[in-house]
Amino acid sequence: MKTQTIAILIIILAITAYVSFEGGIYYAWLHRPRILRVFFGAAAEVPEQEIVKLYEAETGVRIEATYGGSGTLLTSMMVAKVGDIYAPGSPDYMSSANKKNVTYADSVTILAYLVPEIIVQKGNPMNITSLEDLAKPGIRVGLGDPKSVCVGAYAVDLLESNDLWEAVEPNVVVYVDSCSKVASLPVLKSVDAVIGWHVFYNWNPNSTDIVWIKPELIPKIAYIPAAISKYTEDRELAQQFINYLVSNEAQAIFREYNYFSTVEEARQYAPNAIVEPIEG
Repeated sequence: MKTQTIAILIIILAITAYVSFEGGIYYAWLHRPRILRVFFGAAAEVPEQEIVKLYEAETGVRIEATYGGSGTLLTSMMVAKVGDIYAPGSPDYMSSANKKNVTYADSVTILAYLVPEIIVQKGNPMNITSLEDLAKPGIRVGLGDPKSVCVGAYAVDLLESNDLWEAVEPNVVVYVDSCSKVASLPVLKSVDAVIGWHVFYNWNPNSTDIVWIKPELIPKIAYIPAAISKYTEDRELAQQFINYLVSNEAQAIFREYNYFSTVEEARQYAPNAIVEPIEG
């Protein structure tokens, strides 16, 4: 009888230990760190950094953000098969992501609109006032790499549509691999001018000036989309963050840097420009 009692106690203790162990695992799972890996095209790096910090503080979710050229980021995601969200700097790269089965097309959300403009050193020492001035002898021009950086592709398209590419190309002294590097070129005085997004001036208002291009000369309006990656392991959380990117709090930060919330705002600076749809 005594042996039987001891055996029962051992069984009870074993069951209790097992239940406690399983309960601990479940508790740990419920309270596991929630992480999202987001691949941001650098076209909105400055406001997105602020938005990420705000979201992390409000939710406790950690955002592992990678910024860079939209094409380079897409390639990295495909090679490593990682990422929860892809947010390139223009619609053409999102179309590519959809066609390559990297993103859920039904999750695409537009965050902000952009137009290309000329950004020069503070005080505009070379007196650049137009696209045509970029072809003048001695003017040093910097561009994003048109093969991997959205603003570089838009710059070349802008010049070609105005029959200026052949005249300006000899003055291009550097191609860089991200929007943030394009924006930094006049700050560092590495070039006299870049063709960048209009918001680059708002990133560095104390060290650059903006030269507005004649509105009728701009052929395309760009916009920043975001979509859930098919590599995500938490689609619901990824969708929550995309929703936050278009929330009032996040949009207020975009507006601080003069990003356009609507296509109508952008059209004030490019009334004849097309807005390319996202394919795929």
